[in-house]
Order: sequence, then structure tokens, then C-alpha cells
Amino acid sequence: MRLTFLGTGTSSGVPAIACACRVCSSHDLRDQRLRTSSLLEFTDARGQPRAILIDASPDLRQQALRAKMTRCDAVLFTHNHVDHTFGLDELRRFNVVMHAPIDVYAERHTIEHLHRVYKHIFDRQSNINDSFVATLNPHPIEPERPFELFGVTITPIRLLHGRLPILGFRFDAPPALSPAGHDSPLPLAYCTDVSGIPPETWKHLTNLNTLVLDALRHRKHPTHLTLQDAVNIADRVAARQTYFVHMSHDLAHEETNASLPESVQLAHDGLTLGRYQPPPATFPDPAAEFP
Repeated sequence: MRLTFLGTGTSSGVPAIACACRVCSSHDLRDQRLRTSSLLEFTDARGQPRAILIDASPDLRQQALRAKMTRCDAVLFTHNHVDHTFGLDELRRFNVVMHAPIDVYAERHTIEHLHRVYKHIFDRQSNINDSFVATLNPHPIEPERPFELFGVTITPIRLLHGRLPILGFRFDAPPALSPAGHDSPLPLAYCTDVSGIPPETWKHLTNLNTLVLDALRHRKHPTHLTLQDAVNIADRVAARQTYFVHMSHDLAHEETNASLPESVQLAHDGLTLGRYQPPPATFPDPAAEFP
């Protein structure tokens, strides 16, 4: 079982366009942040490799190449904002590699957003040319209603992104998939783009090995946690380890980490939690097209 942080930056990314601040100009590679997204990889009970993508950022192609992704079995969407959904078109390459459609899980209003923005995918028969588009199976999900993917139990949890209700996800798995121990990232709660946690959600943030939590900057923001807000929540949740994501260029990696409690740190692009040895990848004929 392995969690990879594909991107850890805010909607503008870091470095930001036309910015020469000390973080955007930093030579520390950990200060370079693509838009926030993560990948959970494991081998299921049948020995089949699995890959679950959490959000599809506009940087997905670059992230997938860097992480050497060769499959994507499912995508979980936290909400419908551009920095979390505008990589959807890149999923078509995984259709080709896997010779299979990809399941997409999101709240109904996010699925409606995807249908509207990606009409060429979800209303393919209306395209003038039958071009190369992704093949996706959307599945509506709701908070507090767990579902299972390849042996992993996923519980959607309600979070607040300003006035917008969004989803976080709790991941649990049996010992066969995620053996207990220091290296296991599960149980895991993934909570990006958070400004508030409703009372009914706290019960899902207990007994965690890993908490992934939004921490935008030091100054107040109407739709995101400040660094201190995030530290306070991390202290209350008391996960074995907490990693912050969705950081702006206000937070320098090394300097900020030095100020945080030992069990709390900024994530960075490419950081992996847990251990996973993927099987050798098989690739399709370059001329092959997914029907």
C-alpha cells in the first residue's frame, strides 16, 4: 500500500505565474508544487495491481509521467473546482493501457459539472468526429455512505470549503492489504480544500495512521485553513502523522517544517507513504486505439 502526493500546491501552483517571491524563486525542489492530487496504489486480494486517483488536477499528465503511472482503476473527486477536475481528459490514455473503462466517484453535483464541462466525453455520440476520448463510468456517492473498491473501504466525509459542501475520504483496509505497522498509511483521512469540519465528521477522524489536511498560508482565507488552523486540527485528531497539502507560495517548505510539531509536516510533490512494489507494466500496441 502506497500513497503518493502527485501535487501539493494551491490552484495557481508554485511557482505562480509572474511571481518572483522567495518561494517561487526557491531552488528547493520541495517548493515546486503542482496542483493538489494524490494516488493510492496497492495489490488487491487476487494479486491484481490497483491505482485509485484522488482528484484529477490540470497537471495530471505531468504528474502521471513523473510518478510513472501505468494504470488508473478509479478516480475519487472531492469537489468540482477547476484545479481538481481539469485533468479528466488525460484519463483516456489509461483506457488504452488497461483496455477498460474507468470508474469515477463523486457527489451528484460534481458529476453534473463533469458532464457539462466534458460533454465530448459523456455525450460522445454527439461529437462530429468519433475522436479519442476517455471512457468513464460515473458513480454518485454521498457522505456517510461507505463503499468498497478492491478491498479498501472508502467513507466519504462532509467538509466545508467556505460555503461549499465538499467531500473528504477516509480509507480503511484489512490487514492483508494494509498490514499494521509504522509503514502503513492506512487508516487514512484525506481532507483537502477545507475551511471547516462539521460536527458529524469528527467521528471519522479517529484512530488514523495518516491525516492529509489543507493548509493554505498564514493569513486568513474564506475557503481554506490557515497553517495554525491546520495545526490545531492535527492536534485534535492526533493521527500518527499529519501531512499538509494545498499550500500557497506563502509557505517555504524547509522553514515551515522547522516550525511544526514532530508529527506534522508539509507534504511535497512526489512524497510517498508506505511501501509498494508494482508488478512489471505491460503496454499496448502503440497503434492500438481504445474502442
